[in-house]
Amino acid sequence: MDVINRNETTAFTTKDGSTIREILAYRNAVVQKQSLAEATIPIGKQTEAHYHPVTEEIYYLLSGVGLMAIEEETQVVRPGDGIAIPPGARHQIRNIGAEDLVFLCCCAPAYEHDDTVMCANLLDEERG
Repeated sequence: MDVINRNETTAFTTKDGSTIREILAYRNAVVQKQSLAEATIPIGKQTEAHYHPVTEEIYYLLSGVGLMAIEEETQVVRPGDGIAIPPGARHQIRNIGAEDLVFLCCCAPAYEHDDTVMCANLLDEERG
């Protein structure tokens, strides 16, 4: 049985600039086709716009308030919101709240730096 406590994982910075703690993935558990991580975006910061050619993602917000962009759409997101990001969809999230933006990120297949492609900013000043 693999039970990994998030406090026992080491934080690292992903290619998009977010700080994550990979809680479960093939690198530390028996799961082979997905990964679960906790991401933190500090106040006033944002990820770099990017997409994943192969991986689909689900974000689930735990704390903070964000502005989520997927392709040409933007929406304010809050704790309890789940966000579906299909493979190939350009996306970016900005912390627009007064505390760290913290969310779970589920990836299938598991997150890989090599499956992250950087692209033009989706959250310009006119879009929040």
